Amino acid sequence: MGISTHILDTALGRPVSNVALKLFEFRDNVAGGAWHEIGSGRTDADGRCKTLLGSHPLHATDYKLYFSTSEYFYSQKQPWLYPYVEIVFTVADPKQHYHIPLLLTANSYATYRGS
Repeated sequence: MGISTHILDTALGRPVSNVALKLFEFRDNVAGGAWHEIGSGRTDADGRCKTLLGSHPLHATDYKLYFSTSEYFYSQKQPWLYPYVEIVFTVADPKQHYHIPLLLTANSYATYRGS
């Protein structure tokens, strides 16, 4: 079904738009395994990105979402602690949809499996 995400600035209570994202897939068919970038995009005005997979099929493996959070905080002219956030998660059933939100402030972040 796919992978989607959104970013919410919980300190301000609003979506975070125009943040660069990358999606990586772990492939263990190489010695030791390796991460491979399979998609990228930017969050929209509602802080969402639904197009990371493109036409790439979803597999039962590990995935990593990379959020370039420093861009956002720089644009807000505020100091930040985390220049980027990586969220690694496992897709156990490729027939399901995986929504991975990022709740963000300048000094913390959290995530969960959304719907």
